[in-house]
Amino acid sequence: MAARSKSDTAKQVSPAASTSPPSASALRCRRKFLRIFPGGFKDEKYIAWERGYKWEVHEQWGEMLDQNTFRKLIRAGEFAEITARAIRVEQRSRYSMIFSFEKMALRDAVKSPEGARMFAKGLYDFLHGEGDAKAKFERWCEVVAGLPRRQTRVLTWPLVTVFGFIAQPRTHYFLKPNVTRAAAREYGYDFQYKSRPSWETYAGLLKFANAVCRDLRDLRPRDMIDIQSFLWVQGSDEYEE
Repeated sequence: MAARSKSDTAKQVSPAASTSPPSASALRCRRKFLRIFPGGFKDEKYIAWERGYKWEVHEQWGEMLDQNTFRKLIRAGEFAEITARAIRVEQRSRYSMIFSFEKMALRDAVKSPEGARMFAKGLYDFLHGEGDAKAKFERWCEVVAGLPRRQTRVLTWPLVTVFGFIAQPRTHYFLKPNVTRAAAREYGYDFQYKSRPSWETYAGLLKFANAVCRDLRDLRPRDMIDIQSFLWVQGSDEYEE
């Protein structure tokens, strides 16, 4: 079982109270999750299979690209170093979150000095810049869309959302389209998905995640890692019953 730091257990997500009880579909998803992980989000098997490695990657991000380090590297013009660290943290995961073709596309896109500069400054702005969530997400999508590329497109949902999820799991959700859409169907939630990354779809995704968090508040989900893992169980072939 992966060890957890104090910060992993000290803070809990506090969803807004809701007077509406969970739907029948939501309760069915809950029962499935608890059949697999009877201890809920504290279950040792859940930590080992789902949460542990994702939290480890988040901690590694904090060691390599916390805000102060990130800012110093930006000021020093160390854009290639920033991109190398970001990619290396994601690749250290026991189970890589993005597909190999997406990794290759990203590496190609940041290979040039200009690509590295765009990525590094754009990612810092997304995570730590000024403005509301909508403005920052839209700017980040514009940056990713503008990265140099060869054949494979870089503007995909996994690439746009993976670094926010790793760096700030209390705020950002990692969108794997097929699994998330399947989970929404199982949950009975009308998730309005569009393949091209946009704030409209991402805002809808966060609304879905917050609805799930409210429904599961008695299980005390800690962050979006728990919510993403719960929905992964609902939509992934790995957990078919």
